[in-house]
Amino acid sequence: MRLDSDTAELERLVEALLFLSSDPVEAAALAEAAEHDLDEVEAALAALGAHYEAERRGIVLRELAGGWVLASSPHAEDAARRLFGKPRTPPLTPAQAETLAVVAYLQPVSRPEIARIRGVNAESAAATLIERGVIEEAGRSQFGAVLYRTTELFLRLFGLRALDELPDVTAWDPSPEVAANIRDRLLRAGEARLGVPTAAQPAEGREGPSAVEPADGGDDDEAPAAPVIPITPNPAA
Repeated sequence: MRLDSDTAELERLVEALLFLSSDPVEAAALAEAAEHDLDEVEAALAALGAHYEAERRGIVLRELAGGWVLASSPHAEDAARRLFGKPRTPPLTPAQAETLAVVAYLQPVSRPEIARIRGVNAESAAATLIERGVIEEAGRSQFGAVLYRTTELFLRLFGLRALDELPDVTAWDPSPEVAANIRDRLLRAGEARLGVPTAAQPAEGREGPSAVEPADGGDDDEAPAAPVIPITPNPAA
């Protein structure tokens, strides 16, 4: 039996469905559950978001990772932090944060490639990021190395609808020294993938442990931390 097609009624229904879900829900899934056309649901989503914004509510409607989710307003961040205390998960180390940045901008990317860009072993950092669910395996390279990519959880944690919303690395400019260092390394890696020769790239280099892994095989968290791309998670996500 088809539900009431009135936009206000559908808006309330969509709000209830999103409230019940802890994960982003695609508009198509909402339309199927509500037994309404997709364009009707999209109109209801737009109306719901506009109402939240106009009334300056404590809840906002966010589009994340290809779906829609209800989230707390950024204005409630400090109060929420006092209520729930410190996050249970410790923050990323500089090595882990830099590894995550390399994966985010160059995915799919192998661990040897990450090690070559960062200059240190990436095994420990990659393992931690996999355990936290922000990166995952994405097949193998032509040399047999495991490739990594970011996950849907990464998009949600960083408040992104899609990867194309990542800050443009060519325009990123926090501090001159830090920016120049990591930006140049990322750009050189991107150029190498496109076959553009660079000063740091051997004429006939090949991917493999002997070429890119540190000789001592040490933990990258013990090495001096390289600069980190400052991608700040959206607290409302």
